[in-house]
Parts: sequence; structure tokens; C-alpha cells
Amino acid sequence: MAQNKSAKKRILQTVVRTERNRYYRTRLKNIVKAVHTAVESEDKTAANEAFKIANKQIHSLVSKGFIKKTTASRKVSRLHKLVNQVA
Repeated sequence: MAQNKSAKKRILQTVVRTERNRYYRTRLKNIVKAVHTAVESEDKTAANEAFKIANKQIHSLVSKGFIKKTTASRKVSRLHKLVNQVA
């Protein structure tokens, strides 16, 4: 257990950051999952709408510093390829 004031503060900061990261990680998974389900239903308009939302939200995670720009680009690119495969 932490004894001094700074160590106690670090523990509290870690708890807050862990919760925040868990929220963003789950949000990212749900964003990607929404696009995948729209693609699996083979509805072109729903897939495009889901992709637009996903693109915007993924890039907002970049601006928050949660993921790197290249990671976001890779995810968006893969989702775009999926959406384009829908006939």
C-alpha cells in the first residue's frame, strides 16, 4: 500500500486513466462491430452510414490521443474495403 502522498495520488490517477481507457477501448470495438454487422446484412446504405459514423468517431479518438493516427488510418482503410465489397 502506498505510504506517501504522491504515491497515493498516482494510484488515484491510474484508476481514472484505466476507466477512461476502458471506455474508449469498448467504444472503438462497438464502432467497428456496427460496421461489420451492417456489412453482414448486405445493406449498402446502412453500411455507408455506419462507416461515416465510424470514420468520424475513430478520428475523434486520434484527436483525444487515445490511438495513433496511423492506427486510425489502418482501421478506417480496412472498414472502407469491407464496405466497398457490399454489392
